[in-house]
Amino acid sequence: IERFQALGFPTPRQEAWRLTNVAPIAGTAFHRPAAAPAGIGPEDIRPYVYDGCARLVFLDGHFAPALSDMAGLPAGVTASSLADAIQAQPALVEAHLARHAGLDHPFVALNTAFVRDGAFVHVPRGTVVETPILVLFATTAAAAPTVTYPRLLVVAEAASQATVIEAYAGLAERAYLTCPVTEVVVGAGAVVDHYKVQKESVAAYHVATQQIHQDRDSTFDSHAVLTGGGLVRNDVRTVLDGEGGHCTLNGLYVVTGAQHVDNQMLVEHARPHCTSFELYKGILDGRSRSVFNGRIHVHPGAQKTDAVQANRNLILSAHAIAHSNPQLEIFADDVRCTHGSTVGELDDDAVFYLRSRGIGADAARSILTYAFASDIVDRIKVPAVRTDLAAFLFDRLPRGEVVREAV
Repeated sequence: IERFQALGFPTPRQEAWRLTNVAPIAGTAFHRPAAAPAGIGPEDIRPYVYDGCARLVFLDGHFAPALSDMAGLPAGVTASSLADAIQAQPALVEAHLARHAGLDHPFVALNTAFVRDGAFVHVPRGTVVETPILVLFATTAAAAPTVTYPRLLVVAEAASQATVIEAYAGLAERAYLTCPVTEVVVGAGAVVDHYKVQKESVAAYHVATQQIHQDRDSTFDSHAVLTGGGLVRNDVRTVLDGEGGHCTLNGLYVVTGAQHVDNQMLVEHARPHCTSFELYKGILDGRSRSVFNGRIHVHPGAQKTDAVQANRNLILSAHAIAHSNPQLEIFADDVRCTHGSTVGELDDDAVFYLRSRGIGADAARSILTYAFASDIVDRIKVPAVRTDLAAFLFDRLPRGEVVREAV
């Protein structure tokens, strides 16, 4: 808390926050819930639960054992509340918790100061977990604005494999703050598939930090789907700290009305022979705003780096604005790095082509919008998550039933 007091809430005078003003957060009196909410049953969280997954459920920051289900996980795999893990495996948790997400970020310092519980996933060396693990943080949102500080720690030891789905949901359309921190440690030769699905109230604030540390020959693939929240900030930082590591960071944000989403990406190539691929796409309507700051940093000596970064934005309204700023910082001389961004509208010729085939104007635009998003949708490996995202797009787009039939 002393570190947060020294940093204070960020302001637009700071470059990293120039386009995202958190004054509404600083000016709101949030009340942390003192007890777990009562009366929440399986039917209340059903829209946010994926079939075929083991799951950990947290309500307003409190672990809900009655709604959680760890069936299907191999022996030796730990998926539990962080509080329980600290009691059962203190040395393992202490070796990684708060060791990767730095306190130079004010909201990380705030989370670390007030965190009381969270989720812990540990996959032992050589273990393959075929069942996806869902970690659901749901906010019931009482009448007074509340705040939660979710924490997720994933430790995948050498040569292990796992899929983790990190989901955030708002059970009521009220104002609240979610301030999560996720730390993922990927051991040598390990493979982690990660998904972040954010479906919170459009009146909510969501300020998240995700820190990944990769060892040699490891693979980390992440797909972020951001559709909720009035003000969303998503900081993702990856350190490739072993030769032969690979990282994929894909994302899709779909916003409308007055929603504001800010993605801050940093991939650090600290060792030679590592690769990274990054593709974030945005669909903006209404008076929404998006910010994308992507940075690839190649350290001295990180030769044979191969890095690709791209940000694509589709503007559906004359009032929506997308800010895109991809960056490369290269301090090695034998690398291949590319980056680029686009901000544009639908192609009038493509719309005309579909209309000439008897498709209405709204349906034609929706088909092309879905085609823009499908590049991310099709990359999602978990069928339930992929189907859920497609269904959301069909419901959101005008004449979605025509799009569903077309695809």
